[in-house]
Amino acid sequence: MNKIIIASDSFKGSLSAQQACSIIARQARLAFPEATVMGLPIADGGEGLVEVVLRHKRGTLRQIEASDPLGRMILAGYAFLDNHEAVIEMAAAAGLPLLHKGELDPTKTSTFGVGELMLAAISGGADPIYVGLGGSATVDGGVGAACALEIRFLDERGGVVYRGEDLQQITQVDLRGLHELDYSGKIIFLTDVNNPLCGPNGAAEVFGPQKGATPEQVRHLDGGLDHLASVVAQESGLNLKDVPGMGAAGGFALPFVAFMGAEMRSGIDFVLDLMDFDQKLVGTDLVITGEGRTDAQSAMGKAISAVARRSQATGVRVAVISGTLGEGARQMIELGVTDMVQATPVGQTLEEAMLHAEENLANAARDYFVNYK
Repeated sequence: MNKIIIASDSFKGSLSAQQACSIIARQARLAFPEATVMGLPIADGGEGLVEVVLRHKRGTLRQIEASDPLGRMILAGYAFLDNHEAVIEMAAAAGLPLLHKGELDPTKTSTFGVGELMLAAISGGADPIYVGLGGSATVDGGVGAACALEIRFLDERGGVVYRGEDLQQITQVDLRGLHELDYSGKIIFLTDVNNPLCGPNGAAEVFGPQKGATPEQVRHLDGGLDHLASVVAQESGLNLKDVPGMGAAGGFALPFVAFMGAEMRSGIDFVLDLMDFDQKLVGTDLVITGEGRTDAQSAMGKAISAVARRSQATGVRVAVISGTLGEGARQMIELGVTDMVQATPVGQTLEEAMLHAEENLANAARDYFVNYK
């Protein structure tokens, strides 16, 4: 064994991508002391994106006071790079971890704080601005963030709509403030979700329940997103509700694609290109990737599937070591993965697994390397 690359995503709620890579790398060095072991933490646009970017590009973390999903003021940061690009992780101001379990309710949450981060980047002279879409506690169609950038969605009384529960009340769009902002730079959204805005595979139906939405709220939010898309189409002339990826992060990108010419791009491909992943594969014998839970969705564009695809294309062996292997995880084999390992012992509860994530991952990696053939 000459060279091993550890390219793990975060184990959400328990281990950051950096921690997961370090744990696996330590076991690799113990088993193969003669090998070069390279840790490359990855992210697909969600949790950990800014940290990963600042590991590979020169820049600083800028922090501002911004609103959390319920409007409380918090410190939230974004990366401002030396080449004047900015990278924002929307979860920094609208993420699930910012709320207690009892606060999860996407009818009440807003992305206004993410808009404040975007406005700070614009005021700082950033161009382009990359926004990672992932891990949000919101289904507001991006109207909260749009409000911060003076794209104002109004109800029949002229009140500003900025939460998911009120989307069906929107009657008009006020763009005067956006014109005064006069931002001519690019906004690029990073996501690896292909869901449309609404419908059976849309933002509310697929992701609403994990953000705390009841079945009734899911239907209400879905109807609101459909109505929002109609208002946007009438104002902009663009019918965007069926565009793949528009359902990411509760439909966040919709107003910005419609009114600011924003673009959508693969988050993991952005990250892998940033770290020169393909060049680093040269001379590599084994790539280890992983995440908190690997299932059928993992093979449909998540971060670890891109790692597997690129590694397999160059003939490098790929192993997945994840917290759990769920239904459909074996689909990763079709992408060139040779070995699939579950870190959580059979019978261990989710609560126990979260508490013992570091120990479980270290044991699973050690056993894999010891038995490597």
